[in-house]
Amino acid sequence: MATPYDTTLGLYIGGRWISGEGRDTHVVLNPATGAPLAELPLATAADLDEALAATERGFAAWRATAPEVRAAILQKTAVLLRERMDRIARIATAEQGKILAEAKGEVAFAAALLDFHAGEALRIYGRVLPRSGGARSLVLHQPVGPVAAFCAWNFPVMNVVRKIAPALAAGCSIIIKPSEETAGSAVEVLRCFQDAGLPGDVAQCVFGVPDMVSRQLLASPATRKLSFTGSVPVGKHLMKLAADTMMKTTMELGGHGPVLVFDDCDLDKTLDLLVAHKFRNAGQVCIAPTRFHVQEGIYDAFAAGFATRTQALAMGDGMDAGSQMGPMANPRRPEAIAAMVDDAVGAGARLLAGGAGGDGGNGFFYRPTVLADVPLTARAMNDEPFGPVALLRPFATLDDAIEQANRLPYGLAAYCFTENGRRQNLLGDAIDAGMVAINSVRLSYPDSPFGGMKDSGHGSEDGPEGVQAHLVTKTVHMS
Repeated sequence: MATPYDTTLGLYIGGRWISGEGRDTHVVLNPATGAPLAELPLATAADLDEALAATERGFAAWRATAPEVRAAILQKTAVLLRERMDRIARIATAEQGKILAEAKGEVAFAAALLDFHAGEALRIYGRVLPRSGGARSLVLHQPVGPVAAFCAWNFPVMNVVRKIAPALAAGCSIIIKPSEETAGSAVEVLRCFQDAGLPGDVAQCVFGVPDMVSRQLLASPATRKLSFTGSVPVGKHLMKLAADTMMKTTMELGGHGPVLVFDDCDLDKTLDLLVAHKFRNAGQVCIAPTRFHVQEGIYDAFAAGFATRTQALAMGDGMDAGSQMGPMANPRRPEAIAAMVDDAVGAGARLLAGGAGGDGGNGFFYRPTVLADVPLTARAMNDEPFGPVALLRPFATLDDAIEQANRLPYGLAAYCFTENGRRQNLLGDAIDAGMVAINSVRLSYPDSPFGGMKDSGHGSEDGPEGVQAHLVTKTVHMS
């Protein structure tokens, strides 16, 4: 049987793979054991200059490529992702930690994104405005230019495809910098694009010291669009860099997902959905349900049911078939979660489940944790935990619930559970979030926009909006 980390790491620039000779390297670790998996070469300033030059050449050719050709390459890449799903999923689990079933689901969703954007490549329409005397005005939507994209480690396959697919559909070239901690997944995605026939200058993949890479790529006049998935502070920093050249930006930043649970919900079904969704990917999900505001009449039953289900979850290596939650992605995450839990308990929160590291040896484990009666002053109630911690509080009225949902500067995702149709409509209108799920935990589909508001960012990925974010509008007036 092949090793779970069956890949060769490198930079992809101008259609060729570059290894580590003469370059600094980063050691990729297995989060389940803490053991090294491979060494990743990091780009030099010269490498980045070469990538910028390649992406300019790539844009000139790709924007002139027929939409049907662009669509066919995206579709072929989707086919290759599905054919290689088992191998790519094992690589993702080995370097990121999520359970293998989740990694396979991620690859499947990435392929669906490619299929959708292949169709969108054929649907970039303009319009004709008739004028008097036979004159007319043309409204055209054209690709914005080369894109610099930076993405996080939590969904190492999907995040890469989510950046590349709409850019290519729109006619843009792209330089993508995935996380160094999950490089193998990104490398395999780029190999799928390469094997599908994507010209080498159209997509570049680089790794390196984040600040150095971002400053060099965003300072270049060649770069006309920034797309970023990551934390709020880093997103704000990158936007300041992007302002110097007035480039377009799409920012998918952090969240702190409120969950409003009303006393008329189907309690058992709600608990089953929420516990599974809370602890998928060890809670390392920007749209994860985090602040559970539960109506007073069912609060005790909800807390007991949530804790019981959480305690039953099997934590272990994501490669093990019996594992329901894997390790966290790096050693920093368990430390950060432990500090938040200690702070909340010290402020008066009740620990109902978890609250400690795991039995994973040198792995980066932290047990799925449930805290009840968490004070609003606790750090975890104000800063995004990004880990396996559920925070429970009771509320009395609808107005109280909405006030709590909108209390923070985040506005990415929110969840509501109620059988009252009028209340559902009110919640959908009143909650400040880019995405609201009602009696569901599903927020992401290839054909619907994915994005937030307030400190959670702006712009959308996925759906037609994802392609539109890579276009500029031009009006041509003809006499």
